[in-house]
Amino acid sequence: PGVFAMAAAVCEAIEAGPVEWRAVDVAVVPGITAMLAVAARIGAPLGHDFCAISLSDNLKPWELIELRLLAAAGAGFVIALYNPISKARPWQLGRAFECLTAILPGTTPVIFGRAAGRPDERIEVYLLADVEAEKADMATCIIIGSPETRIIKRTEKPALVYTPRSSTGRTK
Repeated sequence: PGVFAMAAAVCEAIEAGPVEWRAVDVAVVPGITAMLAVAARIGAPLGHDFCAISLSDNLKPWELIELRLLAAAGAGFVIALYNPISKARPWQLGRAFECLTAILPGTTPVIFGRAAGRPDERIEVYLLADVEAEKADMATCIIIGSPETRIIKRTEKPALVYTPRSSTGRTK
């Protein structure tokens, strides 16, 4: 769908293009976003307020990305990161984790999800204090919990990660 995808680019082109383009039929097909697929595979980390932030600075300055990360973490949002790392931007995910570590507890769950729901699926859970940016690539969707997000360890089954639906308002 239209989450950091081409639907917005098409709309931008129509708006900026010749008036005739406004008559073009546009079909944005509903689907499951990466953050929803990853969340479903690990439990319910998006069970309370959350946001999605792209770490790509191709169309916006890095300073704005940092500001948004700090604001979201400071407000207690679960944060889904898209476009976390690339060959041209190998440093940004590490810097994002540095920003978040200044606000969030080291015990905050961080989920790395890749190819959720496909045969080559990889879902891994870390703590913010232990996370390594190098384990991600451009196709990884990262979900950083809020201070209220919890990990339920289970015997003989994968852990569940969830954010309670109610909130104490805790931000650290």
